[in-house]
Amino acid sequence: MKEVKADNYSIWIGEKSLSKLDISKYSKVAILVDENTKRECFSLLPKISNSIIIEVPSGEENKNISICNTVWKKLSLNNFDRNSVLINLGGGVIGDMGGFCASTYKRGLDFIQIPTTLLAMVDASIGGKIGINFNGLKNQIGLFSNPKSVIINPIFLKTVPEKQLQSGFAEVIKHSLITDKKHWEILSNTAFKDLDWQNIIDISIQIKNTIVKSDPLEKNNRKKLNFGHTYGHAIESYYLEEKKPILHGEAVLMGIILESELSLLSQNEKIDIKNYIISNFSLPDIPSKNKLMKFLLNDKKNKKAKINFTLLNGIGRCTIDNLFAEDEL
Repeated sequence: MKEVKADNYSIWIGEKSLSKLDISKYSKVAILVDENTKRECFSLLPKISNSIIIEVPSGEENKNISICNTVWKKLSLNNFDRNSVLINLGGGVIGDMGGFCASTYKRGLDFIQIPTTLLAMVDASIGGKIGINFNGLKNQIGLFSNPKSVIINPIFLKTVPEKQLQSGFAEVIKHSLITDKKHWEILSNTAFKDLDWQNIIDISIQIKNTIVKSDPLEKNNRKKLNFGHTYGHAIESYYLEEKKPILHGEAVLMGIILESELSLLSQNEKIDIKNYIISNFSLPDIPSKNKLMKFLLNDKKNKKAKINFTLLNGIGRCTIDNLFAEDEL
């Protein structure tokens, strides 16, 4: 088992990491699950006395204020006080929304992240970004609030369908493209079935944690992690509005393709990135830029009425705050 020190909490990684689930000091414990993690993952937790289960429906379309109301009501009906804790057992939606519910209930309960998907393990559960979607826009309401701990156990990946693994792998690809050319070369030359998940999780967590610790509130260096996400969030919001929700990682992979095109890369590098993604992942159609524009113009990262991108200036290197007017895209 490995411990990675984050800003003011620990990330525990490994098959024995669940032994670090310490809830002894809390008056009450709630475990937030969806129907999938209740069925596949809950039984893998150690038994916790004096706990309740709060079940919410799965899916990005349910990361909204209405479902938060359900969570808050359950906490209130069960007389949860500020010495209680919420354990978020699930993927990115559960972690984002559970952290938001905990941090706003009675001005803040402690929460613990137990990610069960690759995406949540390498990205969503780390760094203290929590929130919900609002008015058809991705992650429009939220805050920075760190968990008490993050517990990452690869055993949960055995419960995840391959499509979900591929979705999480989008963030792994992003981490390599923005920071580590050698890691990108290894990933892009290894068959998906042959990937070493433990090693991938370790490397990605180290990359993200190093960046977040240098800039917890995303004033500067942390913006590097937004590569692929300006277009990615717009694509995700578009498909949500069409009532055809797609996985976050699918949107990010398409975002990486589009934002690589905007980047200061050689034509060969752009082609290599695009060909690797389209040959290894089955993706929905990329909507036209006209269809995405209203979402791009409402992106929370925008500055001076311009759309804000993090772009590559070489494989393993990136620049932040690249501003584009609507007619420049």
